[in-house]
Amino acid sequence: MKINGTPYRSIWRDAASGEGKIIDQRWLPHELRIVPLHSLADFATAIRDMWVRGAPLIGATAAWGVAEEMARDPSDAALQNAWEVLHDTRPTAINLRWALDAMRATLAPLPPDQRAAAARIRAEAICDEDVEINRRIGANGLTLLREIAARKGGGRVNVLTHCNAGWLATVDWGTATSPVYHAVAEGIDVHVYVDETRPRNQGALLTAWEMNSHGVSHDLIVDNAGGHLMQHGEIDIVITGTDRTTARGDVCNKIGSYLKALAAHANGVPFYVALPSPTIDWTVRDGLAEIPIEERSAHEVTHVQGRDPEGRVTEVQISPDGTGARNPAFDVTPAELVTGLITERGICPATTEGMAALFPEFATAAQ
Repeated sequence: MKINGTPYRSIWRDAASGEGKIIDQRWLPHELRIVPLHSLADFATAIRDMWVRGAPLIGATAAWGVAEEMARDPSDAALQNAWEVLHDTRPTAINLRWALDAMRATLAPLPPDQRAAAARIRAEAICDEDVEINRRIGANGLTLLREIAARKGGGRVNVLTHCNAGWLATVDWGTATSPVYHAVAEGIDVHVYVDETRPRNQGALLTAWEMNSHGVSHDLIVDNAGGHLMQHGEIDIVITGTDRTTARGDVCNKIGSYLKALAAHANGVPFYVALPSPTIDWTVRDGLAEIPIEERSAHEVTHVQGRDPEGRVTEVQISPDGTGARNPAFDVTPAELVTGLITERGICPATTEGMAALFPEFATAAQ
């Protein structure tokens, strides 16, 4: 996607220096910082401390972290260590394990002297595959927005998003935002309501920045406003992303997604989840019982980052000294609250049968 007319990916290999580079998302929207990652420790820190975030981008970053380590040390021990160090950075997003397993499956059978080149090729392929998957998700999700626009006689299509499932959460296009970008390119009148998404405010900081940079009509709303807008007929469709989806269609996504699904269900608003197939965990059925929910630092709840009147990016405390905080990073939306899943192969019900119909090879292997 574009920043001020210039196309970017969220992670890439610099052609001149050979360095892996990322957009350090901690500083958006106030400052665009592009930083190189030189070592396995750098890649692990970037994932753990959320310089990069979003399940597909976490996976792509981990793949490049393995490639960087293989260029330094292609031994069996280094390969296993890279898998373990990167896997321990974030427990919830399944794409992380998927990418690490893909890298290990490619590299382990090879002699060490072939691993560095093969690792770079596989990591690049994972990134390119992610871009194509998300493009196809957008093309499939576009059909939903077309239908709404036609039903409204060409009137504005109002989409509610939660967190950031945009191109900054993937290598390019995004998941939940990909249908929006396709609709805008087609000339459909689309307006996006952007949840701020406390506590890290990825909607306010990242999705709004994406929409603004790409020229998409949008409004930022506080997390608790979505239900009110649905009650008054101002939301046509909710589209979120996901960090892990179970084999029966339970969806684990950024904290607050469950509440949006409940509000959508109560008001007859379709609630769709856009997901690339690597985000499906075919080994898990019951999302509430089986998906580990990351509990992050209370500091993210008690403090917020913003820009002061002098233009400096700074952090302030918003709670009293001595007040504790809980910070579960994700919640699980049961499949019965999900209208449908938008995948690269099409749209299906959030059911075991619906998912198996689109991905029979994975569903059969998991049985």
